Amino acid sequence: MANVSISNDNFSDFQGGHFHLKAYERNELVVEDPWFELEDCADIDSVYSMCDLNNEENTSNEQVTTNLLEDQKQSISNWMQGYFSTNTDQIKSSIEAPKNDDFQPQVLQLIGNSSNEKSNPFSLASFELLNNYGRLIKKSREENSSIYNALSYEARACNNNKLSTEEILLVAGERYIRYSTQRLDGLSMFIYPYGSALSGLSIEETRDMELVHLLLAAAEEVNNQQFHLARKLISRCVWVASESGSPVQRLSFYFAKALEERIDRSTGKYTCTDEDRHLKYIKTMALGTNSAFLTCHQLLPFSQVMQFAGVQTILDNVRSAKKIHLIDFNIRSGIQWTVLMQALAEKSECPIELLKITAVGSTEKEKFEVTGNTLHSFATSLGLSFSFDIVFLSDMKDFKKESVNIEADETVAVYCNTVLRTMIPKPDCLENLMKGVRSIGPTVIVIGEVEANHNSPSFLNRFIETLFFYGAFFDCFEDCMDRDSPCRRTIEGVYFGEGIRNIVAAEGKERFTRNVKLQVWRAFFARLGMVEEELSESAWYQANLIVKKFAQGSCCNLHKDGKGLIIGWKGTPIHSLSIWKFL
Repeated sequence: MANVSISNDNFSDFQGGHFHLKAYERNELVVEDPWFELEDCADIDSVYSMCDLNNEENTSNEQVTTNLLEDQKQSISNWMQGYFSTNTDQIKSSIEAPKNDDFQPQVLQLIGNSSNEKSNPFSLASFELLNNYGRLIKKSREENSSIYNALSYEARACNNNKLSTEEILLVAGERYIRYSTQRLDGLSMFIYPYGSALSGLSIEETRDMELVHLLLAAAEEVNNQQFHLARKLISRCVWVASESGSPVQRLSFYFAKALEERIDRSTGKYTCTDEDRHLKYIKTMALGTNSAFLTCHQLLPFSQVMQFAGVQTILDNVRSAKKIHLIDFNIRSGIQWTVLMQALAEKSECPIELLKITAVGSTEKEKFEVTGNTLHSFATSLGLSFSFDIVFLSDMKDFKKESVNIEADETVAVYCNTVLRTMIPKPDCLENLMKGVRSIGPTVIVIGEVEANHNSPSFLNRFIETLFFYGAFFDCFEDCMDRDSPCRRTIEGVYFGEGIRNIVAAEGKERFTRNVKLQVWRAFFARLGMVEEELSESAWYQANLIVKKFAQGSCCNLHKDGKGLIIGWKGTPIHSLSIWKFL
């Protein structure tokens, strides 16, 4: 069995390559690595056609938005009671103290192949699969028992004895390691029956583990450039996987397609232009105003937790202001500001004279206008004095103080929700934008980001990190949405599928999905003279309040990381929320 150690580091060592941004030590934002020539394209167009996003928006978005506004009123009302009538002591008693062991350190490190490993193409010594996802593995080793006993003892005690996607990935990965030195050729590993070791699992869970086993073998062969063997494994994987099956089957389908594209890129069969795909992907994701995203906002806890905690933080920092100017760099539907509007409208002490929102962006200007009209209507219904401006830039690096109309008596707050990550491949753009933000003198900056390391120059590192990250999302969808939900298929097919494809299949300049973790953002922000603020107790209270309103809220983990908040699903970090000010 391969030796797998558990590391307490938070990031992989980056060996080789040139780091664009300096002074980050091991935690870098951008790595310049080799990139392949443009080759064959996955059938993303058919996915967009199936989803028919434009038609969907034209027919249902307005109604979905209206329904969401109505649906949020009760949540806003409950939140208002907590904000305006609950004192600090009451809030303290209501907060569930975060457990530091809710999240395991997420780091994947490569171990170099030894000479005897090279003779076995399936050796997993270079594939330290469970390095940072080893909660169950570590427990089993400490107790000197098998992974399967650990599962029956711990994992199956939760979720009605149904294994989570992460647990299936862990067991399949451990099994792959166990049998990696016992096979003679590319497919012989599958002659080993699960037998009594997995007798407690359902037929679907057993098939899911076999599927993950195939996927891991295919990924290793792709890494070793054994493309003939890899294609055989991928074919078997696609045959078992399904866009409409279990979370693992759905997850494996998109990863297998991404591996196919990586092979096509490497062998000169990739004919699509990444620029076209990137533009289509950005257009789809720019504002998130289609009904699929709005439905996810309603049914999944992540965005609402970030929304309410972020809005609470802004309120804490503009409590005495009479004119508030919010600058939002990724406003999307703008539904997050309905919460703030109602809070301000019902504020008895120090009533507000004006709420101004400026939406900043470089794509989909017409959707900014739709969002502005929606927010105007909502503000009018509350009797709130409201102003909405649009700053449309050809490139976000052009943002500067003069871009925004700020009056001397306005208190400025900045909101950046999952937008800075899109600029990681362009460090000059990211740095110029933040310098522009500094020039406007904000009172507070609220930053929400994806909490994952998808920026490693190592293909295997990225593959495993991405597999577990998206596995948590697919698991969440399974618990919170119907399998045949059109919205679920839209998000999985367009957003998740395209994200997986870009991380797994592309390299270098073509790889525009480069998420990094909060520790890396901290290093970058510190370099710009920013200081992190503690997330307030009232913000923690709101986050916990939102989690409790979801039927599957117990699966959504809130974890304190330094001064910030990490939001996860069944132990896997998904998003971070941090608060910043300039020195």
